[in-house]
Amino acid sequence: MSKNIKIVSWNVNGIRAALKKDFMNWFKETNADIVCLQETKLSNIEQLPHQIVHPDEYASCWSCSIEKKGYSGVAIFSKIKPKKFITQFKQTILNKEGRVIGAEYENFILFNVYFPNGGRDRLRVPYKLDFYEAFLEMINSYKKRGKKIIFCGDVNTAHQEIDLARPKQNEKNTGFLPEERAWIDRLIYEGYIDTFREFDKNPENYTWWDMKTGARARNVGWRIDYFFVSQNLKSNLSKAYITPKIIGSDHCPIYLEIKK
Repeated sequence: MSKNIKIVSWNVNGIRAALKKDFMNWFKETNADIVCLQETKLSNIEQLPHQIVHPDEYASCWSCSIEKKGYSGVAIFSKIKPKKFITQFKQTILNKEGRVIGAEYENFILFNVYFPNGGRDRLRVPYKLDFYEAFLEMINSYKKRGKKIIFCGDVNTAHQEIDLARPKQNEKNTGFLPEERAWIDRLIYEGYIDTFREFDKNPENYTWWDMKTGARARNVGWRIDYFFVSQNLKSNLSKAYITPKIIGSDHCPIYLEIKK
């Protein structure tokens, strides 16, 4: 039996599209203890076959957007049965667009999140920043109670210049705006660890590529998908890595392994 818990996070850019691209084989082969998906783009889970809604060996929880059809959405599948799934939060902005699910376990709480995109016209940047603030307030409330926190997903912001191929050209674009990046600075200042950078400080490690420009073949990408953990989990970190060769979405899966 493995001494590590393996968690995977993937923005699938539409679960129905992913199912046509060998998703179920990937799901079985990756054999993770916990699988977190973002951007499932479902109005309700009845749109899917039973084997993905409730895969064998996994407890599952889905959250769909109630505001807009075929938009946003997250899901968690867990071989380790959580004490409970959390889909409603005191911060109402976290409830509206099917963007957050929590799973409380014996030794930690995991949040799977699809953070808002600021939009090409930047009109959603204020909403994105409000969402960031509400999310940090929520996880800090758990941290103050001594809980160990993991959160993963598509943060929709590259933190530093090393985290995207063309930083200078994107300084005024959402996803790399100073105010967006400042939130990640604050997150780290308040004691959350960017787990990938604990293990790999090299450039050219990306998790998203623009499909329209064929950017993936040239590795002109952005690292916008993350696993963060609270400081009190640092000693449990075993591995954190990106799998850019896994296709099926404009994002690739990212992994975290923690010691039990």
